[in-house]
Amino acid sequence: MLLTRLAQVSQDVAATSARSRKIALLAELFRDAEADDVPIVIPYLAGRLPQGRLGIGWKVLSRPVAPAVEATLTVAEVDARLTELGKVSGAGSQAERTRLVGELMGAATENEQRFLFGLITGEVRQGALDAVAVEGLAQATGAPPADVRRAVMLAGSLQTVAEALLAEGPAALARFRLTVGRPVLPMLAHSASSVAEAVDKLAACAVEEKLDGIRVQLHRDGDTVRVYTRTLDDITDRLPELTATARELRGERFILDGEVIAFDAAGRPRSFQETAGRVGSRVDVATAAKEVPVSPVFFDVLSVDDHDLLDLPFTERHAELARLVPEPMRVRRTLVSGPEDLAQAEDFLAETLNRGHEGVVVKALDAPYSAGRRGASWLKVKPVHTLDLVVLAAEWGHGRRTGKLSNLHLGARTADGGFAMLGKTFKGMTDTMLTWQTERLQELAVETKGWGVTVRPELVVEIAYDGLQRSTRYPAGVTLRFARVVRYREDKRPEEADTVETLLAAHPEVRP
Repeated sequence: MLLTRLAQVSQDVAATSARSRKIALLAELFRDAEADDVPIVIPYLAGRLPQGRLGIGWKVLSRPVAPAVEATLTVAEVDARLTELGKVSGAGSQAERTRLVGELMGAATENEQRFLFGLITGEVRQGALDAVAVEGLAQATGAPPADVRRAVMLAGSLQTVAEALLAEGPAALARFRLTVGRPVLPMLAHSASSVAEAVDKLAACAVEEKLDGIRVQLHRDGDTVRVYTRTLDDITDRLPELTATARELRGERFILDGEVIAFDAAGRPRSFQETAGRVGSRVDVATAAKEVPVSPVFFDVLSVDDHDLLDLPFTERHAELARLVPEPMRVRRTLVSGPEDLAQAEDFLAETLNRGHEGVVVKALDAPYSAGRRGASWLKVKPVHTLDLVVLAAEWGHGRRTGKLSNLHLGARTADGGFAMLGKTFKGMTDTMLTWQTERLQELAVETKGWGVTVRPELVVEIAYDGLQRSTRYPAGVTLRFARVVRYREDKRPEEADTVETLLAAHPEVRP
């Protein structure tokens, strides 16, 4: 398939807000695609590179290259060139990346250049997400959409299912079954603003602790044990304690869903960064396990003795979980009948927060396990941390944000009267906000650079965030996790912004 075809569809999808039109555009694209192109086409549509980050900076991409007159690039050729780019390292790598990017852009037409720029910078925002692609794939092949969704859920990969469907037709879906040893995408939760809202929506439900750990899926087939992350990466070798735990459980063949988390000597959770660092450690695992042991906490079971439990109500799945897993390894929970038990649910949330966890997940008792989907029958509730910070700089956006100052550099006050940068965010901004902040920040600009502007530290912005983690990149030694803009606080002076010391006091677990 030619890249120009994909670039045009991406542009057309971005230009329409109608879901039915997006699906029709993708269906037509899939009908024209070769099965071998699918592993490239699908991530490109979602704005992802199969190779991951390539280490190509804005400075390299922004160098003008005359576009090709005729469209000749295929998606396979682009993928091969980007793979070559991803392998560049060592002395002279910057010059080599610049050369390879120049060659790629020189072979692309003007429209293709725009698409490639957005793809490499992560600014493709046409809304062709996996859920829409599933519908388009179903329409293109004549397969029932529900069957395609379930196959994707069980395969853990839209690309895998798409390849099979385009090569063999709807009959190929029958081979995608829940299998021990083959991970599936986990069920995810929507957010609720309060326990009251969640209980009111779900009525009879379980209120469970929400742990700030690493999601894992544990598979056991006799003596063979595999552990997978929420992104389906195999991390078995990094967590030998989970293999030992799995072999001690009563069953011989099962799939469990849960988290691993590190606790301190008092039984309180250590920082997320410590847990994540332990799970990410590939070198000297034995030493890492001794220094930062992690404990599994399970909250669901998907399969037992070759019986697929996905469609069973949560009450029945939990009964199987209780049979397999001893109580100390199961997530704490309380059952409520509905809004009349709200006080019980709110007390459980308060106790959970006092134990150092981040909130609760409220789960409908009659709900099946919707693998790979953010189901409305699971609602997470956690206090939202907010800070008043000062904008220190802003970067120019790309894609639909071209010409707008988008990525904000955020600072907190320091003891000496200055500001320490805590991180960046481009999230939570409406189009109206983007337009306003672009004008306002240019008024405050003290220096204009190719990437954006540095500004007088006068504009206060309210930022929501999920927590802190240690970072050597920033002067305070910490950075915000999942920061997003709530609103601008023009009613506040920069002297009223939050301080680094106040922030660290609120998060003693990550104090540098």
